Amino acid sequence: MRRCLRGAFTVLLVLLAGTPAAHAASGTAASRPSGPLPLERLFDNTAVSDDQRPGEADFDGSGGSLSAQDLTAAGWTPGRTLTVQGARLTWPRRNSGEPDNVRADGQSVRVRGRGDALALLVAGTGGAGLDGTGTVRYADGGGSAYRLTAPDWRTGPLATKAVALPHLNTPAGQLAGKTRLYVVTVPLARGREVSSVRLPRNRDLHVFAVSVRASTRGWTGSWAAATSGYTAVGPWTDRTLRLVVHTSQGGPRVRIRLDNTFASAPVRIGSATVAVQAAGALPAGEPVALSFGGAAGTEIPAGAQAVSDPAGFDVPADANLLVSFHLPGTVTAAPVHRLAVQRSYVSEPGDHAGDGGAGAYTSTLTSWPLLTGVDVGGGPGSVVVLGDSITDGEKSTQDANHRWPDVLADRVRTSAEIPHYGVLNQGISANRVVSDRYPGDGVSTDTGGVSALHRLDRDVLAQTSARTAVVFQGVNDVRWGATADQVIAGLREITARAHARGIRVVAATIAPCEGESLCTAAADAQRTAVNAWIREAATAQGLDGVLDFDAVLRDPERPARLLPAYDSGDHLHPADAGLAALAGSVDLRLLAP
Repeated sequence: MRRCLRGAFTVLLVLLAGTPAAHAASGTAASRPSGPLPLERLFDNTAVSDDQRPGEADFDGSGGSLSAQDLTAAGWTPGRTLTVQGARLTWPRRNSGEPDNVRADGQSVRVRGRGDALALLVAGTGGAGLDGTGTVRYADGGGSAYRLTAPDWRTGPLATKAVALPHLNTPAGQLAGKTRLYVVTVPLARGREVSSVRLPRNRDLHVFAVSVRASTRGWTGSWAAATSGYTAVGPWTDRTLRLVVHTSQGGPRVRIRLDNTFASAPVRIGSATVAVQAAGALPAGEPVALSFGGAAGTEIPAGAQAVSDPAGFDVPADANLLVSFHLPGTVTAAPVHRLAVQRSYVSEPGDHAGDGGAGAYTSTLTSWPLLTGVDVGGGPGSVVVLGDSITDGEKSTQDANHRWPDVLADRVRTSAEIPHYGVLNQGISANRVVSDRYPGDGVSTDTGGVSALHRLDRDVLAQTSARTAVVFQGVNDVRWGATADQVIAGLREITARAHARGIRVVAATIAPCEGESLCTAAADAQRTAVNAWIREAATAQGLDGVLDFDAVLRDPERPARLLPAYDSGDHLHPADAGLAALAGSVDLRLLAP
């Protein structure tokens, strides 16, 4: 009888070892293996439930969970690899109701690779301030500490989320309300191979995936645009977009980047091509087909991006390209860069990406939907310009490529003083340093973008082979009531975060704007205080250089206003002559180490 009871007890222990509760217990410090393991071997928490069985998961300790159906609708299906902010991360290959994340408690995770950042797909469940310190281990035996912050899955900022889902599952049923997941990156020692990562100790911090964001050596960014909002479009059904973009540098290979930023649903790309522009929508030769993982098209999940395979194509410098892509489904809203200052084209129904003529392109648009980058093979890397409407080209001549970063690119390309960097324009009209114009989620008419602080990783740190960031922002902050101290704090944070990734920072003083309705004397006092800090910060505060754009553009007789010869007429934005003066004033040596 005792032998039978002992046998039954043994069987019961074996059965219990396979339950979710046992998985949770196996992850405690007392029983955890000492060596690094793949992350999925450490999963001890269940975040995802089926809508029909909402009680099968308990993500937050109170019965709340993510909806499996919402994740599927967003394109986040089990085992799918997602590229977010340049990092490739795999959504757990688990069914609803199965452990799919680890509560951070000092576990050692096996991770391999070389790159500029460690990327983690995370969420917190304990409110604000969910952070902790972990350690990266390198193959050479060394290590480096990192600090990880996971925004809360219910209350964290929408402006920085990777994806937001419309529902919360609870044991009592489904509730309407945003739930969020985040991709957070932390610096790595460049050039050293990562072997493992020790997670922080904060069990309210949940990790779903981790990877090394690979460096982009061998590529130079030639053109880029920042996503400024998510707006209603078309609607487009079975249409092809032919977007006109201007290169800074050339090369023998090309790839493009498409971003489904801020979206809640996937978007399908049927095919894509690239060609040099002859005139309008007419290519100079037959468009060259692009591929994605060997296929003609791809589906981009909500919040993710797609980078095309390298294609042999001789990209000329200082030239207009036609980047065409077919949208086979119906698209009613899309991530856009609103102020293109450039006419692009929309076709009649059908896949016209490969058309060698312009006849199918019967309408125009003046924004850049979905397309955020064009890279060329080789080259020394890129200079990224982070700015607002002056950088974006507001009031410059349409279709003329007279934005000041375009003129700067001309100078860099012909310089004998510095490497021939690509110049990437990440200006957004109406953008601010410290506050969001676009809230970061949902269809909106505001296309001022999320703040420079909130978009820094995507628009600067993750840009192709970024070497130096030029920051020319702040006028919209002070015009709308921000203090000089707030702007300075934002510029300090930008500088510290860029330096941690090995990117140099050159800051430009804020241009005058007396006469514009919001450029009051009070606003000018704040602008002047920011400029005083920038001018002395090159040495005292750790900036790598200063561009005194205020001195270039101001009227010597009335320093609070633009020189009339440079004023476009609205007293805020320089005309072509003023933009050329900005580019001409840059000491190119500040752009290189």
